Amino acid sequence: MTHRTIRPLGDFGRADLASAGGKGAALGELVRQGFPVPPGFIISTDAYRLLLAGTRLGDALAGRNERAADGGALRELFASFGMPQALQTEIAEAYAALGGGAVAVRSSATAEDLPGAAFAGQQDTFLNVVGEEAVAKAVVDCWASLWTDRAIAYRQRQGIDPHEVALAVVVQKMVPADAAGVLFTANPVTGERSEIVVDASPGLGEAVVSGRVTPEHYVLDRSGTLRSVMPGSREVVIIPDGAGGTREHAGRRSSEPSLTADQLRELAGLGRRAQDHFGRPQDMEWALAGGRIHVLQSRPMTALPPQPLRLNLVQRRVAPFFIEMFQTRPYPLDVSGWMRQGILAMLQRMGGSVGVRFPSVEELLPEEDGVVLQLVPPSPRPTVRVLAAPFSLARRAKQFKVANWKNDPRFIAFLEQVDRVNERDPEALRWPEVVGLARECFATMRGITDLRISYMPGIFLPLLKLRLMLLFLGRPGLAPALIAGTETRTNQANRSLEQLAALVRADPRLAGAFAASEGAGLLQLVGNPEHAAFREAFHEFLREYGNRETVSVVLSSSPTWSDAPEVVLGLVKALLGQPLATANQTGAALAELTRHPFLRFGPVRRRALAAVHAAKAGIAFREDSHFYATKVIPPMRSAYRELGRRLAAAGVIDDPQDVYHLRFEELEAITDDGGALPASVLRHYRPLVLARAARRRELEGVPLLDAALLFKDRRRAAGVLVSGTPASRGRAEGPVRIIRGPEEFGLLRSGDILVCPYTNPSWTPLFQRAAAVVVDMGGLGSHAAIVAREYGIPAVMGTGTATRILAEGQPVIVDGSAGTVRASGTAAGE
Repeated sequence: MTHRTIRPLGDFGRADLASAGGKGAALGELVRQGFPVPPGFIISTDAYRLLLAGTRLGDALAGRNERAADGGALRELFASFGMPQALQTEIAEAYAALGGGAVAVRSSATAEDLPGAAFAGQQDTFLNVVGEEAVAKAVVDCWASLWTDRAIAYRQRQGIDPHEVALAVVVQKMVPADAAGVLFTANPVTGERSEIVVDASPGLGEAVVSGRVTPEHYVLDRSGTLRSVMPGSREVVIIPDGAGGTREHAGRRSSEPSLTADQLRELAGLGRRAQDHFGRPQDMEWALAGGRIHVLQSRPMTALPPQPLRLNLVQRRVAPFFIEMFQTRPYPLDVSGWMRQGILAMLQRMGGSVGVRFPSVEELLPEEDGVVLQLVPPSPRPTVRVLAAPFSLARRAKQFKVANWKNDPRFIAFLEQVDRVNERDPEALRWPEVVGLARECFATMRGITDLRISYMPGIFLPLLKLRLMLLFLGRPGLAPALIAGTETRTNQANRSLEQLAALVRADPRLAGAFAASEGAGLLQLVGNPEHAAFREAFHEFLREYGNRETVSVVLSSSPTWSDAPEVVLGLVKALLGQPLATANQTGAALAELTRHPFLRFGPVRRRALAAVHAAKAGIAFREDSHFYATKVIPPMRSAYRELGRRLAAAGVIDDPQDVYHLRFEELEAITDDGGALPASVLRHYRPLVLARAARRRELEGVPLLDAALLFKDRRRAAGVLVSGTPASRGRAEGPVRIIRGPEEFGLLRSGDILVCPYTNPSWTPLFQRAAAVVVDMGGLGSHAAIVAREYGIPAVMGTGTATRILAEGQPVIVDGSAGTVRASGTAAGE
């Protein structure tokens, strides 16, 4: 051991994570900044590493597979080796210099108290330790606690190599707390940054942090002024024992709070100072003794929801459209690649063509620690160029006829470029060339963007003209049904899926195998030589439609139908049931329109039907240009997959899919020196990937946008289970089938009420068997609403809560005209 093994707290700072661990580095930094931290010293990670190197303990740990490790056996190893005498002497000297007496001995690992990985409670702390021998034993027990079963499991979940972790030990004067607890510099439940939350209870803080007591709960503003308080139950009080350690006794309820108004303001001030210094919201442990507040720990808050949004009217109107696209948190590569340079670039250019500024990707999807934190619905802002928009739209409407868009030379050139990028084999390319292939895909997407800008008036102007005409005729409600039934690539794909289902039904053995299989089992059926005809038809389907997205067109990280053929087979399985008799909403709407007295006149009738035809052509262009845009995704994903494969081979990431944790510009910055990736790539990028993966896991339970913000003013009528936007007329009754994602498509049965969180075109084949569709998100113009009208089934969109309120198998009645869902057996008005 050397003189550097043990040093006072103040000798360490935030840059000393490797030697002091997370807790020690933070406490040392607080001491340097003048916070009231109890005095103490740190036994650095050098001691832990020297122990492993100087004994057979290191070899014993290195030879163990952590995934199969027995935590108890590993801790017994530590106890059997004990502590080197030289270190024990150093600890005794430091303990004496501290004044002896009662101390707290706390573990401080190099991988704790970090953003995304707090390791809270994973290693041990020992309170009220008295005497040299007891302190030395507590230090050994802290080292051993790095190998508890819970710590091993936590490291595995966080993807942290156990051999890269070391443990320092913090020894501090024990604070005989009259009251103690925790402080959060932001509301940990709501994410509100203007609030400070304090939990407190009499005695040591162990009762609060271990969950043994219901604490007093204070909510303060940033100045420390009390906003609300809930009294605690004081079920138990933990106090220091005179012989060492702690003891507990039952608490007594009291109307007297543990903290005064002045103490709350002082705590709030300490929390604000810590947050300002560390640059992020803090989770602080504190203790009150003899009227003085002590700071025992401060670490970044984890699992903190984003600051709650306050949406304006425009944001609330457009939010359903965007939240439908962002059901899954985008990865850094999604945002910096396909979104910024593909899909969102298209929206920005389209908005710019009419003088409207569309927000940047950073405004739409703000990040923290390199991970998307939340979705901020855009509020497009007009510029002075908006004054010229009517003239620009009129010029384009005259020049570009949407019915002929597939004859545009730019579309033909787009398809040729798609073929060229698909022909390139990423495995045969050097690293910069593979990255360049992804860039070529972005450039190819600009062909669709150019077409959408040119033909955009063909979407909106005919639809506007139709709606104005129907308003004049007194039939405004006919518009949604009239524009349904348009021939699109989505309809064609759905008919092809019906044909695949017909092939299965025609083969009793194959139909029986489909009924008994799911997921990977369905894939095995395709590989069976007995079903060669189906296999060939299925592969032909994937060649034609395999570019279709499964989750969202904005997420390059999500598989396409070709990447996840089991999703398509799930759709085929859902279509094996008998088709339902449905209403021809388009035909009925057209018949109602043509019966109008004004349409008895030939010229008026021709103009009206021309308006319907033009509006349907615009909708077809919107749908089909979306489909062709996804043609770019397979070669782009192929390039990303190859980059991920090479990074995994170099040990930078554990799985090729982890490449999505990196940004596109970070991938561009990597060079392969004509062959293998340099060692610097591993050193620089692996910690980055692990940190972002941990932060992403931390946010798993936090929605990108709280749907309650969109539907908080909605009131349900008596007897209504859920309500939303009426999107497709009619009534249907059946059992609820909740489908949360593409992997569950095969669960739908003919006649079910399809209830789902969102939809995109890949969901629409299910509508051929569903009796009705009820969706958390979306509106009248969403894919689900349009296709529901085409198939003549009732649809209720934008319910916000259907997947949470309705139960699997629950019999319900869906009224697509009223936008309501009721329990079967109840009537409207009950």
